[in-house]
Amino acid sequence: MEGDFRGVVGRLLELARIDRERRKAKGWWDDYTTLGVMQEYVTLESAATAIKAWQPAYLPGLLQTPEYVRGVRGTPFGATKPARRKGPDEEFVTARLARQRRLTSDPPLALKAVLYEAVLRNFPGGVETARGQLDHLVKMTDLPNISLQVSPFTGGTHQGLNGAFNIISFAEPGAMDVVYAEAAFTQSWIEGGEGAAAHNELFEMIAERSLNERESLLFLHDLRQEL
Repeated sequence: MEGDFRGVVGRLLELARIDRERRKAKGWWDDYTTLGVMQEYVTLESAATAIKAWQPAYLPGLLQTPEYVRGVRGTPFGATKPARRKGPDEEFVTARLARQRRLTSDPPLALKAVLYEAVLRNFPGGVETARGQLDHLVKMTDLPNISLQVSPFTGGTHQGLNGAFNIISFAEPGAMDVVYAEAAFTQSWIEGGEGAAAHNELFEMIAERSLNERESLLFLHDLRQEL
C-alpha cells in the first residue's frame, strides 16, 4: 500500500514538473508582444496533442482567416480594446497564422470545434469576409484531424452559452487536461480534477445536441449560398 502511495505521489510530482516546463517553454511566440495574456495559452497549445473548443461568440483562433482577425480587432468590443493594444494589428495577424501551423504540422494538432450558430451569422468585416471565412471553414474540414460541428439555435439553451472554453490535452499518460475559459475582459484556467471533468462533460453534451459533421458541412454550404 505504501509503495502504491509513493508511486502516485511520484507521478503527480512528475506531471507538475512537466507542467512547469511547458509554461516556461520558449518558442516563436516570444517574438510577439501583441499576444499579451494569450502567450501562456499559446505555449500550452504548442505542446498539446488535442483541443476541444466551444465557441458561442467568435470563431476559434485556429480557424480564423486574416480578414476575420482584422475584423475582430477593428471592433470596439473585440478580443482587445483598441486603446489597450500593444502593437501593430498585422503583427497580431501574423502570430495568429503562426498558431495555425499546428494544424498541419507533424504530428498535427487534433481540433474538435463546436460553434454556436450565432458565430456563423455575425461576421466582423462584412460580407466578403464572411464568404472567405466560410470557404476556409469548409476547406479545413477536409483535414482528418479537424472536426467541426454547428450548434443550432434550435438546440436550446445550456450552460455553455455563458462563455467560450477550450480543453487542452497532452500526450503524456495521465497528464491532466487544462481548460482555458473566456468571458468579457477576463480569462480563467482550470487544471485537471472535477473542473476539467465537468467541462469535458459539458462539451460532449453540447456536441451531442449539435448537428453532426455532415449536417454541419451542409449548413456551411447553405449559409454560403445565402450571402
